Amino acid sequence: MRYLCIYKPSKTEGTPPTEQEMADMGKFIEQARAEGWLLATEGCLPSVTGARVRRAGGTITVTDGPFAETRELIGGFALIQANSKEEAIELTRRFLQVAGDGETEIRQVHGR
Repeated sequence: MRYLCIYKPSKTEGTPPTEQEMADMGKFIEQARAEGWLLATEGCLPSVTGARVRRAGGTITVTDGPFAETRELIGGFALIQANSKEEAIELTRRFLQVAGDGETEIRQVHGR
């Protein structure tokens, strides 16, 4: 089963990672890919570069960033392969040990 993991860091948006944090995450990603469970991952640029597009009642509204509700901002994502939701949770725990404080939402992706 594939799971989309959406990471919301607790750091202030735009706070760059340290060189050590980058090195640790790079090593973790390399190991996760070698183990075969990490299918794709990327970090997101700050919300100032983004937009939200909403459709309500037939009307489409576009709101440019930055977005006010910073605790809901997505810092990055990963697409992982796991045998169960429990395994996806355990893999996410490993990720958070490297990434630091924050929250990751795990959502199973429809099968092929």
